[in-house]
Amino acid sequence: MKKLALIAVIFGLLGFGSVHAQEFTLKSDDLSGQLTMTQVFSGFGCTGKNISPSLEWMNAPKDTKSFAFTVYDPDAPTGSGWWHWVVFDIPSDTNELKTDAGSLQKGLAPKGSVQSVTDFGMPGFGGACPPQGDKPHRYIFTVYALKVEKLGLDEKALPALVGYYLNQNTLAKASLMAYYGR
Repeated sequence: MKKLALIAVIFGLLGFGSVHAQEFTLKSDDLSGQLTMTQVFSGFGCTGKNISPSLEWMNAPKDTKSFAFTVYDPDAPTGSGWWHWVVFDIPSDTNELKTDAGSLQKGLAPKGSVQSVTDFGMPGFGGACPPQGDKPHRYIFTVYALKVEKLGLDEKALPALVGYYLNQNTLAKASLMAYYGR
């Protein structure tokens, strides 16, 4: 019995018999607790640069067939929040969105990905622009690991429809949150 206990202790110390799965994680070198003028919208009374941040994810589930990405403001005074960026059909061999990938003109988004309509009424990244004097808003950046290669939607798909498809096909998701007020 003492030998079995000793073997169990040795295996425990060496890590045998236990699996330490890494969690699906999202990080950004461009984001911290507060958004900067780089990520603020240019329009609606805001004078930012409207540049999407760099985003990198790791440890996706092994069965991931594609990724999607959203930026959402639940504090927008609309009754339903505000979708700032919706990207899907990101190939499974991709693990990042480069700085300014939300600019359709620059073509920096991963090949094959689709940027669909946001609540600004157009595809691509639309930065933060809460109402003047409102409390700081939360901006939730989320990457989704999906069990399908394609959602079967195009750039005209509205955020709620994309969200429905995402929720039906998500294996895992990871988020970051930053604030902005003016």
